[in-house]
Order: sequence, then C-alpha cells, then structure tokens
Amino acid sequence: MAILVYDGVSLFELGAACDVFGDDSGGAPLYAVSVCAATPSVTTDAGLTMGVPAGLDAVRAARTVVVTPTSLAERVPPSALEALRAAHARGARIMSLCTGAFILAAAGLLDGRVATTHWSECAQLARQYPRVRVDPRVLYVDDGDLLTSAGSAASVDLCLHVVQQDFGAEAATRVARELVVPLHRDGGQAQYIDTPMPAQAGDDLLAVTLVWLQAHLGEEVSVADLAARSAMSARTFARRFVASTGTTPYQWIARERVRLAQRLLETTDLPVEAIARSCGLGSAANLRKQFGRALSTSPHSYRRTFAASAG
Repeated sequence: MAILVYDGVSLFELGAACDVFGDDSGGAPLYAVSVCAATPSVTTDAGLTMGVPAGLDAVRAARTVVVTPTSLAERVPPSALEALRAAHARGARIMSLCTGAFILAAAGLLDGRVATTHWSECAQLARQYPRVRVDPRVLYVDDGDLLTSAGSAASVDLCLHVVQQDFGAEAATRVARELVVPLHRDGGQAQYIDTPMPAQAGDDLLAVTLVWLQAHLGEEVSVADLAARSAMSARTFARRFVASTGTTPYQWIARERVRLAQRLLETTDLPVEAIARSCGLGSAANLRKQFGRALSTSPHSYRRTFAASAG
C-alpha cells in the first residue's frame, strides 16, 4: 500500500491512514505501507518539514494507493498525477481521503464516476470538474477501483471499510478497538445533520440503550421497547436516534446484525442457521437475503473468503 503525500498534506488524514493500515495489533501489520512523494521531503499543513522515505515507484508498484488531502492541491507535482494514472491503468485500487478527491479529479480519474468530498467543498469540486458526479450527502463512495471519502472522521470510516473488505469484520473491529474509535459507519449515511438535536439528559440513556442493544441483537426488540429503556416516547426516541446516529433504529439494527453475522462466520464453525438465530435474523434464508442486500454476497462465500484469514 502506498500513501501519497505532497506539500500541504493534512497531518490528520495522513496519521489516520498510517494508524489504520499499519495496525499490528493482530501480531503483524495488515499491509506493507509506504509513505511516498515526488520529492524527498514535504511541508505539512502544520508547517512542519517531513522527510518522505519512498518515491513514486511505490505508487507504481502498490495494489492500493491512498491519496491524502492537501491545502495546496494546485501544486501537486504533475509526476504524482501521472503516477496515479499509471497505477489506475494497471488495476490498482485508488482511494482519496477528504479533499484528496480534487487530486483524483485533476488526474482525470473521476471523470464520469460518482465521488464525494468534504460537504463544504462538494460544490467547488462539481464546478471545477463538471464531469465528476459529486454526491454531497454520503460519508464515502466505494465505486470499485476508486473510493472517495468526506471529511476527516469519514476518512477513518473509509479506511476501516477497506480493512473490512480485505480482512473481514473481525479485523476491522480489532483495529477500531485498538484506535479507540467506533466501528465504521456505512458510506450511505449523511455527512452531517442539518438541525442537530440539542443535548438533553435522555441522550446518556440513549447511549446506554445502544450498548445494551449491541449485546442483545439476537433478541426481538421494537422501537417502543428501546424507547421505554431510554425513558422517551417512541417518536422522541426515533427522532433522537436519527440525530445521534444518522440512520433509523431499524436500519441500525439490521446493519449491526449483519456485522455480527460476519464476525461469527469468520471466527466460528457454527452452521448458518444457528448464526442467523444468534444474530436475530431468524432463519438462514433471511440471513442470505440480508447478506445479499448489504454485501452482495452469500454467507457461505463470505465464510470461504474470510474464515482462513481470520484464523
């Protein structure tokens, strides 16, 4: 994996990519990571000069290239853009963090593709590169060989999404736990909430309810049950849930049940029927349906892909 940097590089996203992809909490790093640039050193957005250990050959050889954001996108060397084009042409996966999408667009890689960036920059990206189909609503876009993310926290979400794609849900959970960040949010969630709910005493109870729910996904629960546990009316609970998580209670529960099923498929030999019951999905048929909807694969295919790597 190559992490591409240049003058003005954002230290937050650079650090996030290095931390997530360089995680060795499982005993060995998940990826062989090279931080690289067209020049031997760069100046970061904090004004610090940083030596860069690898050149653009790392981009040309990498299976995945991470494009970090910079406050000086217009000054990214043409050789770096050419290296990105060459990497994409040979089939590398290219992912940008936050306003790194402008660099992908400058390289011509986003023409005709769906992409996102920080919500405050989406209009500018669309104006500057009209051939890019900009989606300002989402946390990140996974368009196969090209992935883009919104602002800083969404960059972490995208990095964890890639870890989950490559190594499974258990590995992504371990990395998130090691970094003390939540498990990644799905890319389709909103970047921000237009009118956030004011903090109220019941919000702590909502957090407690979410923790309880994650430990009881195999049980039948209703919004009314969860609202009562949070000492709210069902309507207030549903409204506050969306304000806090960016998704509805039913969507959140469905996502968490699939995620639990992923981890059980990776780490146990339980039959699919038993896993479906443990996750609150009822039957193997429903588990297959939810897996197909969320992951475009089957439980058996998922287990074959990730069980060995999880072990």
